Amino acid sequence: MNLPFKIALRYLLAKKSTQVIQLITGISILGLTVGTAALVLVLSVFNGFEDLIMGMYVKFNPDIKITPVSGKFFNADASLVYKMSRIPGVEAISGTLEEIAFFTYKDKQDFGMVKGVDTLFSAVSNIDSCIKEGVYLPNRSLSFNALIGLGIRNKLGIDLEDPFASLTVYMPKNKENTTFENPFRSRNLQPIGTFMIQQEYDNQYIITTLNVARELVGNPNILSAWEIKVSQNYPVKKVVSELQSIVMDRFYVKDYYAQEEGFIKLMRLEKWLSFAIVGFMLLLVAFNQIGALWMIVLDKKRDVSILKSIGSTDVDIRNLFLYEGLFLTGIGLISGVFLALFIFFLQKTFHLVAIPGSFVVDSYPISLRWEDFITVAITVLFIGLLASIPAALRAMRISTHEKIV
Repeated sequence: MNLPFKIALRYLLAKKSTQVIQLITGISILGLTVGTAALVLVLSVFNGFEDLIMGMYVKFNPDIKITPVSGKFFNADASLVYKMSRIPGVEAISGTLEEIAFFTYKDKQDFGMVKGVDTLFSAVSNIDSCIKEGVYLPNRSLSFNALIGLGIRNKLGIDLEDPFASLTVYMPKNKENTTFENPFRSRNLQPIGTFMIQQEYDNQYIITTLNVARELVGNPNILSAWEIKVSQNYPVKKVVSELQSIVMDRFYVKDYYAQEEGFIKLMRLEKWLSFAIVGFMLLLVAFNQIGALWMIVLDKKRDVSILKSIGSTDVDIRNLFLYEGLFLTGIGLISGVFLALFIFFLQKTFHLVAIPGSFVVDSYPISLRWEDFITVAITVLFIGLLASIPAALRAMRISTHEKIV
């Protein structure tokens, strides 16, 4: 342990010569404590929202989704499905078909998406757990039922208990098959249940059988995606790589993160922008530390002069006060982390901060990640180092011949 480090530690532990220095130092540490806790909690709240919303997406999205590179649809290929099913880790494969449609129910209308699914869809998704009312689609391909997103149900006023009212779905015919008198294909469907996942899906989607969707599109052999369930604890990325080698460059193969890449990027951008704003506020708070260290330098001018007279270099003096600043920062950092952990425990246990309005959870979700602690520690220590530099440079300029008052 070198001499500047020992002296800095002694200055930290020793009682300050005046109450003013003691007060300013305490305020400096308090500011760093609150700032550190704020950084940790900001990241934790964004982590919580990301985990919550991704958990909602996972209920509807498969582990892996395969979509065509060109166009919206492709012809079903049984031989290709067989090859994919032979890949280790592939548990189930479901063919699905999505297309924009127009809905009418009694005297109300709305646009949305029809998703046609085969009998294996419930095996590749967690849609069963999202049923809000009614039941899931019967396990047969020939049925004219529909599972309705909660948002669409509310907009159209769908009554599941009314067996005489049906939901009519319209899709435009292909150009070559269109006539002026009848430009749409239509099908009456009986609503048998509603699902609630996330507003993006609840307000747009109805789910019906694959055969009904193909009838509406006008092609009995097309799909818009293969949706794949991966065996539990099997590496998804390995399966993605194997699938890509089979489908070549004709299809995109996306895991559940890639399927929502835009959302994840946006969430993380907001997360780090918020972190930067709080970090800037912490930088302003660090001016208290500049003032505290400056007063310590003035208070220790005699000590510095003596140290220089017995052989300490300017670098030694500079390092002494840099260490002092980092010690103060370290106390604020550790205190802030413990404060953040305490608030995290209170929020997790008692749900102190509620979310106003109607949302899927009543209180702010929160999640801690170890890498965030590393990021916060580096940020706080860097700010503390910057705040220590002015006082350290001032101490270097103290001369052995300077008059001590």
